Amino acid sequence: MNQILVGTASWADPSLVKSGLFYPKSAKSAEDRLRHYARSFSLVEVDSSYYAIPSPHAAALWNERTPDTFIFNLPAMTVNLNSDGEGEQFMKLTVALEVASEEVMLEIQPRMGKVVDAFQVYLRELRKSDLEGSAGIYRLKEELQRRVNVAVYPAQVESVLFKEILVQ
Repeated sequence: MNQILVGTASWADPSLVKSGLFYPKSAKSAEDRLRHYARSFSLVEVDSSYYAIPSPHAAALWNERTPDTFIFNLPAMTVNLNSDGEGEQFMKLTVALEVASEEVMLEIQPRMGKVVDAFQVYLRELRKSDLEGSAGIYRLKEELQRRVNVAVYPAQVESVLFKEILVQ
């Protein structure tokens, strides 16, 4: 059976905090809000990783405040595909990574730059035809998981989850 994961763009989004509709009045700190958020949602976009790799200390705090199995989103990636001179083709891909434990997330977080780099290098070599049909998408998922696990070794990512795949 497929699992549907639901979350929002950020547990600290000012409009979500100011609305007074989601967080209890007692959730005054970012720590309180993340703990409350993690009880309601199974994933969150860590937007700060788009601007800079979070410190190991910040990643450790996130892990302390969330359940063991928590999904962290990577920023959307848009790459030119290998078109073999047949005009411009590109892919926009948004994925999330699922890990099994707090210890694994602590190991992986400082290596996220290597993960994005490994994905970018591989994606730029793909042709549009490589992504056709469910078999093409399955191969993409398998290869991304292999590459992320090489980049974060000895840690291991349990699953690469597709959020968006756009090929044009």
